[in-house]
Amino acid sequence: MKEQDINKLEQAVTMILEAIGEDPTREGLLETPKRVAKMYQEVFEGLNKDPREYFDTVFHENHDEVVLVKDIPFYSMCEHHLVPFFGVAHVAYIPRNGVVAGLSKLARAVETAARRPQLQERITSSVADAMMEKLNPHGVYIIIEAEHMCMTMRGIKKPGAKTITTVARGIYEHDDVKRAEILSLIRTN
Repeated sequence: MKEQDINKLEQAVTMILEAIGEDPTREGLLETPKRVAKMYQEVFEGLNKDPREYFDTVFHENHDEVVLVKDIPFYSMCEHHLVPFFGVAHVAYIPRNGVVAGLSKLARAVETAARRPQLQERITSSVADAMMEKLNPHGVYIIIEAEHMCMTMRGIKKPGAKTITTVARGIYEHDDVKRAEILSLIRTN
């Protein structure tokens, strides 16, 4: 993937400020292009990473029941409007042959998938697909709940509205009991 061009980002922000009728040389905006460029470097750092990389290292444990990490906070940028959306991800899987990932790796995969111009649906499926490919579990079930600023601050203007996406892979695709178990675990505090 292409590296981010800080100078080009700064120029683009300056042009946006000028295009909206602002004076980029006024005191409050002097450093804005530089700050926004640095923020974009951080916010879009997932462009040069692959969520699958977090599942290269695995552990072997005598465990063949659900592993769930819930309420993983994330932030992303809507690829349609380049405004944030944010929420939580719940990531569950059932290991096969005792192959487990470090718990932090589930959160890191979500963060990496989110840190690029993105769609919520794509985050959900890309993390599930990475886990299926690298861990070969019996199944993966992911739920993401997010508020999209493109619905909050523009357009329909409905703050607080949440979008929920789910992905079921493996055993979760057809086993209603297993899916119900995950939903029950997510709802418990």
